[in-house]
Amino acid sequence: MNILKSLKNLKINKKLLRELDYVTLILPICIVIFGCLNIYSATYKIHGNYYIKMQIIFLILGLIMVYIFLAFDYMLIENYAVIIYWAGVIFLIINHFFGSTINGARSWISIGNMAVQPSEFAKIGMIIMLAKQLDTMNGKINNFKNLLQLLMYVAIPMLLIFKQPDMGMTMVNFFIVLGIFFCMKLDWKTIFGGLSSILVLLVVIWNSSIIQPYQKARLTSFLNPNLNLSSSGLQLLQSKMAIGSGGILGKGFLKGTQFQNIPENYTDFIFAVLAEEWGLISAIILLLLYGVIIYRLIKIAKDSKDIFGNVISVGFISNLLFLIFENIGMTIGIMPITGITLPFMSSGGSSIVTSFMLLGIVLNIGMRRKKINF
Repeated sequence: MNILKSLKNLKINKKLLRELDYVTLILPICIVIFGCLNIYSATYKIHGNYYIKMQIIFLILGLIMVYIFLAFDYMLIENYAVIIYWAGVIFLIINHFFGSTINGARSWISIGNMAVQPSEFAKIGMIIMLAKQLDTMNGKINNFKNLLQLLMYVAIPMLLIFKQPDMGMTMVNFFIVLGIFFCMKLDWKTIFGGLSSILVLLVVIWNSSIIQPYQKARLTSFLNPNLNLSSSGLQLLQSKMAIGSGGILGKGFLKGTQFQNIPENYTDFIFAVLAEEWGLISAIILLLLYGVIIYRLIKIAKDSKDIFGNVISVGFISNLLFLIFENIGMTIGIMPITGITLPFMSSGGSSIVTSFMLLGIVLNIGMRRKKINF
């Protein structure tokens, strides 16, 4: 009853709504709707309306999360940062024992006909925890003790994700942390030393039995896809053919054929579907929409009234930048194939819902960037 009462009280003050960045809210919704068209194109012949219906449900759930996160002061999140962080870690531990293995990684927990990706939610917990700690530290990231503490909070979820093994999500979290540390003005010598140490560690891991041969082949197939025509190499070649066949204006909605040969065409390789059916012009428009969203998110980060809000905003921006670059890059052969989604475009409940959760928090930060007189 108390929970229901609390939900009824979730109302956004009209004066605060005037401060809401509606453009940054509407553009992701437009991208999801456009994504639904591409998901339908990729799946309707075999699955009918199933995936587009699910994507619409995920959009509605995401918008509900946006509303909830806009309804209260985002500083309340800081009070529960520890709980949110450790809940994400526990979720990853549960996944380790009870998760389902898909494409060689135990990254999903099956719930009926659906699957939840714990690492997506743990990512939010990590960003919030880093924001809380940096706010408590007053942004003093170059203090050795503070940096060590931050790295501890980063290492726990990332090691659990790496152990799944989910290389894509490990890379996403790494670049989120790198973006936050860079914007918080971590000393360049420390950044260089850390990256050098990570590079040495990667070489050791690469030459050990931790990474399986099929994973190595997947990560390196973009360098010479003809050497791995049985799986990821063929997937990349088919993706490039689909993108190239779309030309400038595309073949038209439901008229694409080449992308049908690409595995995961409605999730990881949704960009190939878009490029074949809608052409280069639509791909450029999508990138421009992403650019506007990121530009406005940067403005929110700069205008944030505190370090907590600034770090969460930077974390979300870093997340989007890497996902967009990596996902599109892997479909055209300039980045390794890692199995991560294109934000707001790809099919997937965990990705859509968590993206809107972070969007809601950042919009909340922008909406409350200055004191409102009631």
